[in-house]
Amino acid sequence: MKKLLLALTIVSAGFASCKKDHDAPKEHLFKGPEQIFQHGKAWTWFQTDENDKPLRIAVAIDDAAMSSLDTGHVGDGGHDHANMLSLAFHPKAAITPFQHFGLDWNPHGHEPAGVYDKPHFDFHFYMISETERMGIPPYENDSLKFKNYPAPGYMPANYVPIPGGVPQMGTHWVDVTAAELNGQPFTQTFLNGSYNGNVIFYEPMITRAFIQANATYERAVPQPAKVQKDGYYPKKMKIEKGNGVTNIILEDFVYRTKS
Repeated sequence: MKKLLLALTIVSAGFASCKKDHDAPKEHLFKGPEQIFQHGKAWTWFQTDENDKPLRIAVAIDDAAMSSLDTGHVGDGGHDHANMLSLAFHPKAAITPFQHFGLDWNPHGHEPAGVYDKPHFDFHFYMISETERMGIPPYENDSLKFKNYPAPGYMPANYVPIPGGVPQMGTHWVDVTAAELNGQPFTQTFLNGSYNGNVIFYEPMITRAFIQANATYERAVPQPAKVQKDGYYPKKMKIEKGNGVTNIILEDFVYRTKS
């Protein structure tokens, strides 16, 4: 009898264990193709929940790349296309507005001088295709499309365009309440971008020193009143480091309808 009770207990425990495994949320991780970056690698990844709704979208940079960043030369300030890498997202990420990723390392920062001229990364989450982005000309070749701003409401409150524009990027918009524009040192900030009337990227911009000093960091993604495309939009940005990788993540997605 004791042997029978023991056997039933083991079987019951086994069924309970199977039920727990079956009931556990099944999150899915989809990795984009790796590319060489500096002397290491970088790639994108996208995570969904058990219902295939987006949880996180990110770029990952391994420690070999982070420890071998090009130091540039004096006078190299400005957006440096030599230190730019275009990365594809996994096709599953198409349920978000993001179509590809631009990883930009600026060893001497870029304009405006005295604000963003520190070694930093521009992490561009683009809402247009790589072909469309590469077709954005120098500002002087077609200034009207750079100055064709999105209609009111499609940029977050307090965001204004930086005069001019960057080829293969677009017009950058900054938050006038950001710390670095109000007498504080630049550490991290969040930009938006536009071209020819469309919002075309979200951009966490973060100094190398800030990434080195913070194993984890989280901030809100500024929200516009309206969006131009249906889809899932992130509400948070996060830095996470571990297992030899630095991750820059957009998360906490909410579905929004264009208006």
